[in-house]
Amino acid sequence: MGNRNIHTWKHNTDTERREVRAEKFGKKWKIQSKLKHDEKWTYYDVPELEDLVALRLVLFNKYQRKHLAWEDVAAVELMITERGGTWEEAEE
Repeated sequence: MGNRNIHTWKHNTDTERREVRAEKFGKKWKIQSKLKHDEKWTYYDVPELEDLVALRLVLFNKYQRKHLAWEDVAAVELMITERGGTWEEAEE
């Protein structure tokens, strides 16, 4: 069996912990999430921009450690810009 291209991260919302999973199958990304108390995952046809930006950071960190190809980072960057978003940190 080959490696599955699945990336998971967690963050706190205003009220509880949220887990997000992103899976690349072929050239398409599927994103799902659930809150700590939820039993079932919520699947997104159109991922939230915040999740795409977080996914880009996860992928970029893996790319820097040579655990991931740049094309995965670039694909998510394209998804972000197509939605009118940015992943750049605001300069202060």
